[in-house]
Amino acid sequence: MGMIMVKCPQSGRAIPTGIKSDRETFLRSIVFFGNTLCPDCRANHNWFAREAWVEEPIVRTVEVARTAPTC
Repeated sequence: MGMIMVKCPQSGRAIPTGIKSDRETFLRSIVFFGNTLCPDCRANHNWFAREAWVEEPIVRTVEVARTAPTC
């Protein structure tokens, strides 16, 4: 599950909309309009779904090195 993100027109930075979705569900959704309070410039930004994207958390796997015990 990721966060729907939009670009702040003032700063150009990606900002979270507060809406969670997975990429597949978001891409299948109907066209919709949203409004988000920007944490960067403190303005309300209106946006359409076509201007947004889903940013999913990065899952990293850690490979554990196994060594034979020395006697």
